[in-house]
Amino acid sequence: MDKLQQLENLLNQLGSCLVAYSGGVDSAFLALVAHRTLGDQSLAVMADSPSLPRSEFKDAIALSEQFGFPLKIIQTKEFENEEYLSNPNNRCYFCKHALFEETETLAMERGVAAVLYGEIADDIGDFRPGAQAAKEFQVRAPMKEVGLTKSEIRVYSGEMGLPTASKPQMACLSSRIPYGEKVTVKKLSQIEEAEALLRKLGFHDIRVRHHELSQGALARIEIGSAELDQVVQPDIRETLTQSIKSLGYLYVTLDLMGYQRGSLNSARQASSAQPFS
Repeated sequence: MDKLQQLENLLNQLGSCLVAYSGGVDSAFLALVAHRTLGDQSLAVMADSPSLPRSEFKDAIALSEQFGFPLKIIQTKEFENEEYLSNPNNRCYFCKHALFEETETLAMERGVAAVLYGEIADDIGDFRPGAQAAKEFQVRAPMKEVGLTKSEIRVYSGEMGLPTASKPQMACLSSRIPYGEKVTVKKLSQIEEAEALLRKLGFHDIRVRHHELSQGALARIEIGSAELDQVVQPDIRETLTQSIKSLGYLYVTLDLMGYQRGSLNSARQASSAQPFS
C-alpha cells in the first residue's frame, strides 16, 4: 500500500474533517485528497490574515474553485495579540493558536471528527512552535503520520494536476521580520510589495527581510543562487533599488549568501543574544 492510499485510509477512518488551508504545496494537496476521499464531509478552512500575501490569498481561493473543494474563509485574531506582535521566536505558536481556536469552534458547530493541518515528515526536527499549538488543540497531521515527504507530495500533486506541484516554498510575511522586532501591518505591506516587484522582474526563490535600524528601514534581499547573477545587472539593480526605496526603505541590500530557507531559525540557533532572520 503506497502512502497516498494510507492517507486515504486514515481519512476514511476519520469520516469527516476540517483542513487548515493556505494554498501552499502541502495544504492544497491535503485539502484535495480529503475532498476526493470524504466529499462534503471535508471542508477547507483558510484564515484571512495580513501575514498572508494578497496574491497567495487570491490564488488559494482560485485553486479551491478550480478543483471543486469547498472553502470557508475565517478571521483570526493574532493581530490583536501583543504576544504575537512582539515577534518572539515562538511567534508561530500564537498564530497557530489563534487559527486552531477558530477551527475548534467550527468543528464543534459542525460535528466534525477532526481538524487537520499540513505538517509533513520533512518537518520533524525543524523548529516549529506551531506544532505545540496543534498538540494543545488535538489537531492532527495525517501526512506526517503516514510519512509523506515534500518530494512525494509534489509528485502526487503533479499526478493530480495541482499547479502547486512546482510551487516554490512559501512562508508567512511575518517570517521576514527578525525575532524581537515588532510585527506591523505596514511592514508586512512593504515586504509584500517588494517581493511582488522581484517576481515581476522574473525572480522565483526570493525573500525580502525587513530590518529596522536607527536611521530607517533596511530591505535585505535573498535570491536563489541560480539567479544571483541577474539581480546585479545594472538595469535590474537600478530598477529594484529605486522601486524598493519608494516603498519606504532607506537601504536596499543584497545578501550574497542567497536565499536560505529557514534562515531566521538558523540565526535563532546561532545567537540567542541578537537573533535576526
